[in-house]
Amino acid sequence: MILGVLILVIGFCFFMAYLSFLHFKREEFSGPQILFWEIIWAGLVFITLFPRTVNVLIQELGIARAMDLFMILGFMFLTILTFYNYTVVNKLRKKLEKIARDDALKDM
Repeated sequence: MILGVLILVIGFCFFMAYLSFLHFKREEFSGPQILFWEIIWAGLVFITLFPRTVNVLIQELGIARAMDLFMILGFMFLTILTFYNYTVVNKLRKKLEKIARDDALKDM
């Protein structure tokens, strides 16, 4: 991998790990959440430093290139994240409607 890209990706991972840690210190992340994100960032650093470790998985799945695997995983992650955001927003919308309805009925 090109040295500049390597440094950029590792710098990005350390920056994101630091941001995750700050959110944990502000108590915006719980223990399992910080663990999840730190594993993600450490895994990305590991894959960046040792890209050949992914070849076994690529050969088993019959995928042509490592980039294809990462694109598939990225789309899966974004789909899961989108679904999760949708469900959370839907729950919040229902709670807000209930609060507004209860407040309106209380004033009558």
